[in-house]
Amino acid sequence: MSSVALRFDLSSVARLQERLTQLGNINRGELLDAIGAEVETQTHRRIRDEKTAPDGTPWEPWSKNYGRGRHGGHSLLMGEGDLDDSIQYLVNGDEVETGSNIEDYAAIHQFGGTSDMAPGPASIPAREYLGLSDENIDDIAAIVDDFVDEHIARVIQ
Repeated sequence: MSSVALRFDLSSVARLQERLTQLGNINRGELLDAIGAEVETQTHRRIRDEKTAPDGTPWEPWSKNYGRGRHGGHSLLMGEGDLDDSIQYLVNGDEVETGSNIEDYAAIHQFGGTSDMAPGPASIPAREYLGLSDENIDDIAAIVDDFVDEHIARVIQ
């Protein structure tokens, strides 16, 4: 099984693409780095505090049996903090992706178990932590707007 990651294509948001077109052919690495850092922060917040999928749906709680083995310092997807610690972004060319390289653990919590798995993993519900809410997209749009405005101001000077 491979790692799990979120790829966000700015061209799918027409307004953002129009703003970027105003810049012409410039190195967008700085912008992608800022977007990656923002999505990484949003994902950390979702895991640490919000405990909801990107669409706002609360994560399903632990089963009673599993919950009995947890102590006060544990919460959903935050047992020892390994998943949260593994979240990072990577800029590669004109793409940025955010995700985890903890292969099985990251994927099963993002997508949930399936009926063809062993009984333990098969019963794990999806607790989607990667993805973008409307508010997340608005935050990214603000980063793009600031980036474009800053670069246009440089050209004008």
